[in-house]
Amino acid sequence: MVTSLISIIGHDNPWPRTLPQDLQTLDLSARIRVDPLALDAVSTDFGRLTRAPAPSAVLHPSCPRDIAALVRFSYASRRPFTIAPRGQGHSVRGQALAPRGVVVDMSSMRRGGGGHEARVSVQVSGRYVDVGGEQLWVDVLSETLRFGLAPRSWTDYLYLTVGGTLSNAGISGQAFMHGPQISNVRWVRLIYTDVVIFTSDQERLISLDRKERFNYVEGSVLLGHNLKNNWRSSFFSREVLERITRLSSQHGVLYCLEGAKYYDHGMASQVDQELESILQELRFLPGLALQNDVAYPHFLNRVRKDELKLRPMGLWDVPHPWLSIFIPRSRIIEFDQGVFKHILKNKGSIGPVLIYPMNKIKFYRFNHFLSKWIKNWLVL
Repeated sequence: MVTSLISIIGHDNPWPRTLPQDLQTLDLSARIRVDPLALDAVSTDFGRLTRAPAPSAVLHPSCPRDIAALVRFSYASRRPFTIAPRGQGHSVRGQALAPRGVVVDMSSMRRGGGGHEARVSVQVSGRYVDVGGEQLWVDVLSETLRFGLAPRSWTDYLYLTVGGTLSNAGISGQAFMHGPQISNVRWVRLIYTDVVIFTSDQERLISLDRKERFNYVEGSVLLGHNLKNNWRSSFFSREVLERITRLSSQHGVLYCLEGAKYYDHGMASQVDQELESILQELRFLPGLALQNDVAYPHFLNRVRKDELKLRPMGLWDVPHPWLSIFIPRSRIIEFDQGVFKHILKNKGSIGPVLIYPMNKIKFYRFNHFLSKWIKNWLVL
């Protein structure tokens, strides 16, 4: 019924001249839409930095064979056309766009459309999950938690597709160490004014023994003009935000070190002692060690809460430039002076600036290419 409806809606509109007419003869043509409503939905991406002509059509595949058939058709055609897979459209430079071509809406396969099984299969005995690239990370989390399991490394934002995310098993707050995923999280944020002390404490945290360290470490830059409407500001109370704003006006730039300890109910008193021991060795501003107890799924899905806060304010669907840079430890002070305290402060950036401390040994293990040139690096 749904397939028939899509066919009627799509083909009530004239077939676009930019696509070969014989594309309509394929079996998958019933799942191709060319109406303005469908095209508008896939004509922009999260980055909102690329202006490109709209796609000519959208394919709603029911299975991977539909995608393969479309690619083979274009390759063999005398008029080949652009094809772009689209999950949540979170590309930042137009990668999910297909100017005058065909966008493949991967979300149509997410729930096992077309009679096919949903593609999230948890293998308990092997301790792995087999996931289709169209699946959302938040759905992977929900399914694995049913079996008391969870992947070890996560993106900050879970409403991305597995196939589309750039930080899958890569740069994230858990990337320096793949610790156990339990049921609760003691979530801490510490505020600094000195980048030297801040980076030193980050390095200390990722160098501790497994039992003594955080399971998640991340840093960020706080600028006075972006505190209240920042997607990371919901952690702070109004009083704390006012104090941070005053400090920012005095120092120009502040630094936030974020850490998390995973624990279950039987470890509650133990995690308090471990956290106190860690914090005693750090040199954050007095009175600005902020803690929160949250459920593990809530912690992983923390960005979603801020998204829902920013959308009504018109601060989510805005340009999102995103760049990951490896900074050598020996150059972080220079980078801080030139970028954090000059460019960002003066240009009024409102987006998040994240600083991930990274152990080079993890890159040696997982990426032989990177291991050739990464030495003592911080990740921005």
